[in-house]
Parts: sequence; structure tokens; C-alpha cells
Amino acid sequence: MNTVKIPQGDSKVTIELTVKELMALAGIRFHGNHRLEIEARRKLNHVLSETYELEQPIPYQMLN
Repeated sequence: MNTVKIPQGDSKVTIELTVKELMALAGIRFHGNHRLEIEARRKLNHVLSETYELEQPIPYQMLN
């Protein structure tokens, strides 16, 4: 079992998403508009890169 240690992992960040972007990240599919999920993930990755200087991206599967 792998353990990911994230420094200051309990710190809070603020990300501005539209309701549709939030729904897309929650797993709701908007057929014909996959761009919503792409834009929402881009916003998440941008905030992560501003918060931490990561050598490699954190695999989302490990964050559950």
C-alpha cells in the first residue's frame, strides 16, 4: 500500500468554479460539452501548481 504525504495537506484553498464545472467534476456528464470538465480540471491543476512546486503531478486515484 502506497502512502502519499502532502505537506500542509489540510490547508484550505479557494477555487472559483461554475456550477456546471463542479457538477462535471462530481461525475455528471454533459454530452457534447466535455470542455466543462477539462476547464474545471485545468483550474484545479493551476491552483495546485501555485500552491506547491510539484516535481510530478499527484495521481488523483491516490487522493481518495
